[in-house]
Amino acid sequence: MIRLRDVHLQLASAAGPVNILRGIDLAIGAGETAAMVGPSGAGKSSLLMIIGGLERATRGEVEIAGADLMRLDEDGLARFRRDRVGIVFQGFHLIPTMTALENVALSLEFADAERPFERAAEALRQVGLAHRTEHYPAQLSGGEQQRVAVARAFVGRPNLLLADEPTGNLDTNTGRAIMDLLFSLVAGTGATLLLVTHDEALARRCQRVIHIADGLIANDTAIAA
Repeated sequence: MIRLRDVHLQLASAAGPVNILRGIDLAIGAGETAAMVGPSGAGKSSLLMIIGGLERATRGEVEIAGADLMRLDEDGLARFRRDRVGIVFQGFHLIPTMTALENVALSLEFADAERPFERAAEALRQVGLAHRTEHYPAQLSGGEQQRVAVARAFVGRPNLLLADEPTGNLDTNTGRAIMDLLFSLVAGTGATLLLVTHDEALARRCQRVIHIADGLIANDTAIAA
């Protein structure tokens, strides 16, 4: 599902070029669950964005779900994300003027998918929000907004789910419920999960824990079942 070879990311700054990633080699198979951990500024979120086609590597090979992201233009990357990737962020990124149902259905409408609102309603039912479909984000709690974001990420039946600190804005109990939901949906669909987290206990719920430090993979550990 994920194959990276010698991936570098260099960004410009007022003080000169900054090397965010300095040669990442990584392979994650279809259906695996993996967590990336490490200190702030280590490059975890940047690496996740490259894998999701939201950031372009400076150099290296980035092959995701059979697509060579380094060869795709912006339109190609947008189609790749639409068709193959679901993303859950720490911030919910819901459109405030749209209902929960409309937020979830939007990506399906862009893809000209059949029955977008029926599928969105079913996705909301799966995350326990069948009774909230017509509510706007401001009318939902933080946990409910993140459930809408999870439904939106899964509604297109992606091959790959990327989650960047998805519980960072939630209290402990709500965060645990969201992660239970994520792992349940991943298990039910067979999607590959790549999770960025500072929570070591949460990371160990995955099959692998990948430690990132100074833009490099410092350790890649398999977790015993």
